[in-house]
Amino acid sequence: MFDGYKAACDKLGVEAVYRGADQPTAEKEIEIITQLIAQNVDAITVIGADFNALQPILKQAMSQGIAVNSVDTAVNPESRQVHVEQCSIDEVGRAQMQSALAICKGPGSSGKIGILSANPESQLHADWCKAMLLEVEEHPEDYKNIEVLDIAYGDDLPDKSTSEAQAMLQNNPDLKAIISPTTVGILAAAKVIQDQGSDCKVTGVGLPSEMAPYIENGICYDAYLWNPLDQGALGAYSAHALVTGAATGRVGDIVDAGDLGKFTIEEYYDGGTQVLLGEPLRFDKDNIAQWKDKF
Repeated sequence: MFDGYKAACDKLGVEAVYRGADQPTAEKEIEIITQLIAQNVDAITVIGADFNALQPILKQAMSQGIAVNSVDTAVNPESRQVHVEQCSIDEVGRAQMQSALAICKGPGSSGKIGILSANPESQLHADWCKAMLLEVEEHPEDYKNIEVLDIAYGDDLPDKSTSEAQAMLQNNPDLKAIISPTTVGILAAAKVIQDQGSDCKVTGVGLPSEMAPYIENGICYDAYLWNPLDQGALGAYSAHALVTGAATGRVGDIVDAGDLGKFTIEEYYDGGTQVLLGEPLRFDKDNIAQWKDKF
């Protein structure tokens, strides 16, 4: 994502600085944001490790004239001016559950489905999981013989995600599908399934470059994502618009994102506003060859 962000900043003639936490926690992000405020940056674009915990430090940034937007995983509306959403949360969440049902052989089939998410404080992953469960609730006939296990959390860490996937399979040897709405989790789950020789399959959110071997060998039924380069670029263009005053984050404002086009800021379900990138991408055996070398 940062490659796209930096490329857009280069086109805009501004400097992009990447500061990533070694642990995806709010405490680490607060430490980094505090340093950025001290450096008097013009804008901060954040991937929120926690929906609410960053509010005090991000409000401090905005009070000092620093533009703030979130991308990928939102922070709460009080903590930002606008959020850059990659694609419809509801659509992506439901699509993952529909893929898991297809793994179980379609509507009316039987089987167990596990969900391996990131961490419960991540609003994006919580919302995806909510959409998955709504898909089941709203289509009772399709899922009447399906058991959805309690959500497991790997905290977006490879080791913990691996341990959670191992435990899921050990406790449910008849598990048919694992949904993991996180690139870390889906890769960990696929590796565990391969190592254990399980008949379980995975679906979820994954990078085509990482998931290609598992899609090609059938362990991964499909994976969803968006173009992370475009996502990063839109994050940069929207931050720049906030800095220059071309946009304020209000509904109806326009963000000129160069080659990506112009985007209208709209209402977001959490009471704030968003810029929506577009439709999700789906990778499977039919198209993985054309995507696996792109990102």
